[in-house]
Amino acid sequence: MIIYAICLVFGLMFTLVSAFAGHLFGGHDSVGTGGHADAGFSSDGVPGITFFSPTILASFITGFGAFGLILAEIPATASVWLNAPIAFVIALLVALGVLALMNWIFRKTQGSSEARVGQLIGTTASLASPIPENGVGEISYVYGGSRYSAPARSEDGLAIAAGRTVKITRIVGTQYFVTTSN
Repeated sequence: MIIYAICLVFGLMFTLVSAFAGHLFGGHDSVGTGGHADAGFSSDGVPGITFFSPTILASFITGFGAFGLILAEIPATASVWLNAPIAFVIALLVALGVLALMNWIFRKTQGSSEARVGQLIGTTASLASPIPENGVGEISYVYGGSRYSAPARSEDGLAIAAGRTVKITRIVGTQYFVTTSN
């Protein structure tokens, strides 16, 4: 039972110290890839945390201690051979819940007005400056409520006059290829 108490106290102390000391010593940048153990990016490029982040590990240790103490006091689960595995499983579920909650919060708060390039194919735009034959002009388009401009080339190499409406067909590097809309 002393192990449970140590886990509970250590987990709570770690959480409190990291919460307060993090603000004093620059811990406000702990979400990102700046060498932090809890940093990570998913396949969509959104920052998140991993199961092995200090926050998640502290929630596991705290949960193990708390539920171990509770289960040790219940007569049906008083045996350490019964309450330890149950406390472990419950603590694991608590840690996974905290992990899911934190990653959900990070995804919801990571907003950007920058368009994802793959979603721009088929978008209509207008020519802000003409595209000369086999040359580069500039398009202007609206995406997600924000206005953007980008260098553009004609898909067929022909000149297109300024002010014309065009459709984005593909993007190679920073060059947008367009065709005239009919």
